[in-house]
Amino acid sequence: MESEIAHSGENCRVLISCADGAGIIAAVSGLIAERGGNILDADQHTELATEPGTPGLFFMRVVAEVGTGSRESLQTGFDELAARLDMRISLHWGDRPDRVAILSGPETHCLSDLLWRWGQGELGGLVGGDIVGVLSNHDSGRAMTESMGVEYACVPESGGDRAAQERAVGDWLDRVRPDLVVLARYMRVLPSWLVERYDGRMINIHHGFLPAFAGARPYHQAHARGVKLIGATSHYVTAELDDGPIIAQETAHVSHRDDIVSMKRLGRDLERVVLARAVRQHLERRVLVVGRRTVVFE
Repeated sequence: MESEIAHSGENCRVLISCADGAGIIAAVSGLIAERGGNILDADQHTELATEPGTPGLFFMRVVAEVGTGSRESLQTGFDELAARLDMRISLHWGDRPDRVAILSGPETHCLSDLLWRWGQGELGGLVGGDIVGVLSNHDSGRAMTESMGVEYACVPESGGDRAAQERAVGDWLDRVRPDLVVLARYMRVLPSWLVERYDGRMINIHHGFLPAFAGARPYHQAHARGVKLIGATSHYVTAELDDGPIIAQETAHVSHRDDIVSMKRLGRDLERVVLARAVRQHLERRVLVVGRRTVVFE
């Protein structure tokens, strides 16, 4: 059982996972009602058992209004329910947006898209995320970032001292204290000590349709293979390159007439949309990580 709470508004978002069984939905809805709350939205998914004699898996997302009850009462109730039914439960309150830090590389199409969506209030609905800083190893995104009133830090890999640059990135993240780190085509492999610090809170966009064409130059790999579909993949970052749980993907048709330049142009459109979707789904607490994969409540 795991239960956590991040305070934020009069409404809360609840993510639940456990072994499937009778009465789970009734127990959750009954608890919310008993503690003076009201369910505003609910969705659930059940996976049947794959082995004889083992239970299936149950996943649920609930948005609830606290109503006449209190946060503490609801939290206590969910803690008790999690212990009784061996559930993994996460509660997130909506009185403040998540702090979002972006790591960007020389190509700024994903950075500019996220900044625009943030300016339009499109990162995660009513509460969502607040971009608190952008770090890059190039200066290409400085003007657009600072025009939005967002801090921009440039930490180049000068002198070939990769370890020093990685420590500087870690120090900057410690200072801005993000709830979520977004790699917007950062194009650098981060050290495992930094990835582990943001386990489940670091999202990457890969310009390829994983698990195909992982690693560098995926459009070159796709062109050499003569594929008829290219794609983009947004996933949580793990110590193994391009192997984290996938959150969102999108594809586009290509043909023998497409060269690498046109594939990259099509791919950039996919990358913008896919990364923004994954960030929004994370911020709205729609993603449950299940081993190497995810359950995403659209």
